[in-house]
Amino acid sequence: MALPVISDDMSEEELDAIVNKATTASGFLKAISHEGRLMILCHLVSGEKSVTELEDLISARQAAVSQQLSRLRLEGLVIPRRDGKTIYYRLADDKPKRVLEVVYDLFCKAPD
Repeated sequence: MALPVISDDMSEEELDAIVNKATTASGFLKAISHEGRLMILCHLVSGEKSVTELEDLISARQAAVSQQLSRLRLEGLVIPRRDGKTIYYRLADDKPKRVLEVVYDLFCKAPD
């Protein structure tokens, strides 16, 4: 995958498009830059989880988990579903999983 080259001969529209995409990417990266949110996303890669399950998995209080889920929801990374009094969350699309795979390869995978 080749990265685009920003050059002086680009049109204003092309540069604006790049800035808009950079803004979107920046919001995404800020959303996953907190260890609690990152751990929530890691757990959601394997499938939908309730808030209670996430509390147990990341050993955090309900208020903290809800706050992090709220930020992830605001950024469009997770989707909630209510079943009675229980709220479940899942990844909104494949982007978080793809980024987490790269993060895992760079920081978590045992060296060969």
